[in-house]
Amino acid sequence: MVTAARRRARSFFSAHPARTVVLSFAGVVAIGTVLLMLPAAAENGSATSPLTALFTSTSAVCVTGLAVVDTGTYWSGFGEGVILALIQVGGFGIMTMASMLALLVSGRLRLRMQLTAQAETKSLGIGDVRRVLLGVAGTTLMVELAVGAFLALRFRFGYGNGIGDAAYLGFFHAVSAFNNAGFGLHADSLTRYAQDPWVTLPIALAVILGGIGFPVLLEMLRHRNRVRTTGRRNWTLHTRLTVITTVGLLFIGTVLTGLLEWTNPATLGTHDVWGKILDSFFHSAMSRTAGFNAIDVGSMHASTLLMTCVLMFIGGGSAGTAGGIKVTTFAVLAAAILAEVRGETHSVVLGRRLAPHVLRQALTVALLGVGLVMAATLTLLSVSKASFEAVLFEVVSAFATVGLSTGITADLPGIGQLVLVGLMFIGRIGPITLVSALALRERARRYELPEERPVIG
Repeated sequence: MVTAARRRARSFFSAHPARTVVLSFAGVVAIGTVLLMLPAAAENGSATSPLTALFTSTSAVCVTGLAVVDTGTYWSGFGEGVILALIQVGGFGIMTMASMLALLVSGRLRLRMQLTAQAETKSLGIGDVRRVLLGVAGTTLMVELAVGAFLALRFRFGYGNGIGDAAYLGFFHAVSAFNNAGFGLHADSLTRYAQDPWVTLPIALAVILGGIGFPVLLEMLRHRNRVRTTGRRNWTLHTRLTVITTVGLLFIGTVLTGLLEWTNPATLGTHDVWGKILDSFFHSAMSRTAGFNAIDVGSMHASTLLMTCVLMFIGGGSAGTAGGIKVTTFAVLAAAILAEVRGETHSVVLGRRLAPHVLRQALTVALLGVGLVMAATLTLLSVSKASFEAVLFEVVSAFATVGLSTGITADLPGIGQLVLVGLMFIGRIGPITLVSALALRERARRYELPEERPVIG
């Protein structure tokens, strides 16, 4: 009986790699919650409530950035270190981290570990896992060190911080930015640096690089020598689609933020022209699931909040540190709509025909996201007195693991904060990953049913 129970438990944890990913993320959230509840984690030396610790741990592991207490003043050095470690682990990926450790110890990966890492990194083939893992580690270290060093120098010589404080500020914000976490050490996030491009632009660059997705970054790095010799990039459809959509959304977000907030005295109205353009671009980049803010989000017009909700819901690239339904999902759905309007039988993107199952996956992710956002918004409206636009903004920010807030997070009742915890967790691991992890087995249909067309529209 013991052997059979052990076999069933082993089958439950290893039958599907996605299930292991979900359980691993939940385990790290639990560990982070326990550590943050310790008296040593709080600045005043008292134990933190379980709900506050759970919310902060989930927000850090899910690289969201929403907070119910001020990070820089509430948590001690130990607590901030725990949060930074949770951000790094969550961004790098629990299974990616485990696979790297296995690679360093044994020099090779077992098939099951490779499958698990493939589920987390979204690599295209099992043979690519080792290259992906090494590339992810190298890219993460390179970007975080470069941005952290640049920010440390700026904080040291531009703002007069001590060497230790400047280094700590620089590398904390670099790690938080590359992992799209949005945790900052200042109560006003980055508003004090709103007019300083030497701070905001490196952070925006780190956010974009982390959110664009590791497969895209690795492919761009892999093909850089080919561009030098042949002048052609030869990028895959995924990379081209991600880069084009990302650039387009960044531009649209910048333009709309500037137009909508240009004369708002509480946001951009008091800035000069270049300052307005800089902060509009920064807000557009942060809306792609980063969570830092250089202007007061709570003072934005309702139209800007709605536009930001759309950008947050779309999110960043697949297999990166960004959340949302992902830019490729948005692009695939747009291509399907365009093909249907034109009366074409197949959806075509950049000279390539999309497979039917890709359209089904995109539709599933989008509709699950819409359903979760609507259900959570309805729940929070029933337990909170906040306005509809503030609640919707908070819900989308949690689901898309962005971290931008209008300031109502700490004022939500306990049930409301637990709803946001669930949204952050689901948003990080992905709706499809969660569903596939809960499924006990895959059921293949062995017959086809008669075809019939219902009336649409």
